[in-house]
Amino acid sequence: MNPPLGLEEAQARLLALAPQLPAETIATHAALGRVLAGDLLAQRTQPPADLSAMDGYALGQGKGPWRLVGESRAGAPYRDVLAPGECARISTGAMVPPGGDRVLLQEDAVDSGGSIAASEMPPPGRHIRARGFDFHAGDLLLGKGSRITAARLALALAGGHASLVVTRQVRVAVMDSGDELRADPGDCLPHQIPASNAAMIAAMLAPLGCEVTRIGPVPDTREALARALAQADGADIIITSGGASVGDHDLVKPALADWGAETAFWRVAIKPGKPLLVATRGRQVILGLPGNPVSSFVTAFLFALPLVRAAQGDPDPLPGAEMLVAGEDFPAIGPRREFLRAVREGGAVRLAGSQDSSALSALAAADCLIDRPARAPALAAGEAVQAYMLRNG
Repeated sequence: MNPPLGLEEAQARLLALAPQLPAETIATHAALGRVLAGDLLAQRTQPPADLSAMDGYALGQGKGPWRLVGESRAGAPYRDVLAPGECARISTGAMVPPGGDRVLLQEDAVDSGGSIAASEMPPPGRHIRARGFDFHAGDLLLGKGSRITAARLALALAGGHASLVVTRQVRVAVMDSGDELRADPGDCLPHQIPASNAAMIAAMLAPLGCEVTRIGPVPDTREALARALAQADGADIIITSGGASVGDHDLVKPALADWGAETAFWRVAIKPGKPLLVATRGRQVILGLPGNPVSSFVTAFLFALPLVRAAQGDPDPLPGAEMLVAGEDFPAIGPRREFLRAVREGGAVRLAGSQDSSALSALAAADCLIDRPARAPALAAGEAVQAYMLRNG
């Protein structure tokens, strides 16, 4: 049996298998969370003209006082040219009339019945948002692989795009397996537990905008697993939870072989999450996660989410780590790299509770994973630790 892979090697081998999905055009308003399939160039200039940044008076040339000759409002500009010694009332966002070279703040203006003087003279260009200071037509707004956030959605609209070309949504099937699992959490005998992993993984995937289908819970028989896999036939990515280890009733590997899938690799040298399985069937990628809920969560965070991001065309699919300070002493680490569930308190972190791979209460309390290298010595409070923020947790 081959030794378990290191984390980075396993991630690289998995991401190399990511499905290549086609592009589609959708309305920009519906694109939140989607990933651009190509570069996005501005179709218009923003702002399209010199605009006032404040309420006040657009001033023509001269040192004042200025004769008030009109008003420029947002959406209703003053179109005549301001001659020297003339000014126009102006509101925030309104076009600066031709001939205006600065805006006098309303609170700095002295109005003497149509004659405007300045208590404090603004310099040329003050309080004017120059045409194109944000972007010009033809500028690159967002690069290929950019995920559409709320701000990027607004940028695309401001750039003149009513629709966007994005990668087709990833179709993910998530499956719970195990004789002990019950679909109804309120109807469990002492030898049964509620099926929660598929729902948890689906929730982790939700911010990525996937099409997620949940299957199961599936009993521990090859026949039941075969029927469940048949339901996932149209999925790009299949994520199973449970049944991927070496027990007599861990039947995911043989069921996948029966279905025509080929194992790419099995087992990763991390804790929790060692019995990770990756297989392929044509263009489909199958990710077999451990059944213990914490192991399932950690491996979904480190493998399933990056795989989906890569399939969407995200150029940086892996989670990013931060350096934090240990808020307490951390124990020495064994032969596998460990991901400890932890809670931030200011800039420091402490363990969230039990590190057992079945302890959901500690996982639910955690907001980060502490990444501890294999065979690392004990760590004293105040020392630096590497952590992954659980923004999808």
